[in-house]
Amino acid sequence: MAVSKTAYYYRSKKRVGDAEIEVCLKKLADDHKRWGFDKMMMRFKMDEKPWNHKRVYRIYCELGLNLRIKPRKRIPKGEAKALVQPLRPNLCWSVDFMSDALSCGSRFRTFNIVDDYNRECLLIEPSISLPAVRVTQLLDEVAVHRGYPDVIRTDHGPEFESNEFKQWAKKRGVMIHFIQPGKPAQNGYVERFNRTYREDVLDMNLFNNLREVKQITRKWLVSYNTERPHQSLAGLPPVQFADMRMKQLTGEGENSTLN
Repeated sequence: MAVSKTAYYYRSKKRVGDAEIEVCLKKLADDHKRWGFDKMMMRFKMDEKPWNHKRVYRIYCELGLNLRIKPRKRIPKGEAKALVQPLRPNLCWSVDFMSDALSCGSRFRTFNIVDDYNRECLLIEPSISLPAVRVTQLLDEVAVHRGYPDVIRTDHGPEFESNEFKQWAKKRGVMIHFIQPGKPAQNGYVERFNRTYREDVLDMNLFNNLREVKQITRKWLVSYNTERPHQSLAGLPPVQFADMRMKQLTGEGENSTLN
């Protein structure tokens, strides 16, 4: 059979001493839930255990003590685009989340939508939970009286990376522009708005419940859109700036018709 006598007569030697290693490994795993192999092996060396690290690692794997490490999600680098003010409303919306806490310590989030054309805030929705389904519902509610934008600029949050959000955008004919990871300046319009909202509302009030957050936010939002001067909009509030641009365009159209 072309088998050597050595291989035919070989009998594996029973490993001795594995039981002791198993007991020590199980004890360390029970006492220190987050210890991995390296820390356990260093502890054995401190205790002057005469065990080879390969042997200990083999038993460590056989016992299934390996720590499960969540793989890091690979996010595409994306494309860097200059932050340019659109020439008409609803061309591009910027969206983002913010977080804060009530007086009782409960955390809540806000979903903010800003039209890049005149920096008008279209929505601030405070809520304990804002999954992708709720986000798409809120966007539909805004679109009822505003219409859908051509582009939505956002980061790589799980709500925006979800299939629910991407399918929603595809059905509505909305293109999603993801900024590059770690580059919040590429979503500068809504990031600047978030700073104003935090300084004027979130940092200035201690909220007892979510209803107070909504009431104070709603009142502040009206003032922001209609009264607060915006330095990058020629010192005009967002709504007044949009009205002025509309009158200018209408006037230019009339003048060209008369000429």
